[in-house]
Amino acid sequence: MMTNIAGKGLLLLSGGFDSPVAGHLMKQQGLDIDAIHFSLEPVTDDAAEKKCMELARIVGLRKVYVAKVGDAFTKIAAMCSHRFYFVLSKRLMVRVAEAVARRDGYSFLVTGENLGQVSSQTLQNLTVIDNAARIPVLRPLLGFDKQEIISVAKKLGTYETSKGPEICDALGPDKPSTAATLPEILQEETNLNGEGLVEKVVGDMEERAIPRDAKAADKREAAG
Repeated sequence: MMTNIAGKGLLLLSGGFDSPVAGHLMKQQGLDIDAIHFSLEPVTDDAAEKKCMELARIVGLRKVYVAKVGDAFTKIAAMCSHRFYFVLSKRLMVRVAEAVARRDGYSFLVTGENLGQVSSQTLQNLTVIDNAARIPVLRPLLGFDKQEIISVAKKLGTYETSKGPEICDALGPDKPSTAATLPEILQEETNLNGEGLVEKVVGDMEERAIPRDAKAADKREAAG
């Protein structure tokens, strides 16, 4: 059983089942959580952003940073080997989230990644993604299976919102790499101005305050 964790964590929040549950579990362990959402605008509309605001409300978060990465991810898809898209895009998300964390005083990043659900979420790929981070990345769902996550989501009250369509894979390949190596990824990143992309995304970022919801708080207590 995990011990209480002091400090502030920044949750990488998508509209799916996993990340809201991950944020809830880390809050239960005492971590003070805010979130960052990576919107694919202008490739997509703002539907995913609105979905994440609702999930943040249910989980009881106070603030969500909205990072619009559509243009940056389009560059990754166009300028790098497409099979590495997910690893490269997640490394960029980690760098952006870390830049915000260091600026605003967060000690940890939190993600909903777990093994065996998505082909790109393998231990090898996660190791390469973590190489982009200089602060700890917490993955409370790493060993969970889908039914365990859905069970918590139903108790928490996020299930109905999360079960809607996901568009985060809009630019992704049909057959993503499951065993990317760090030398391969570093070579691919020479095609990108990584620092410039991070600076642009962080510079254009917006913050959303999330109002407190007493009914959702009761559900969180019940979800334990």
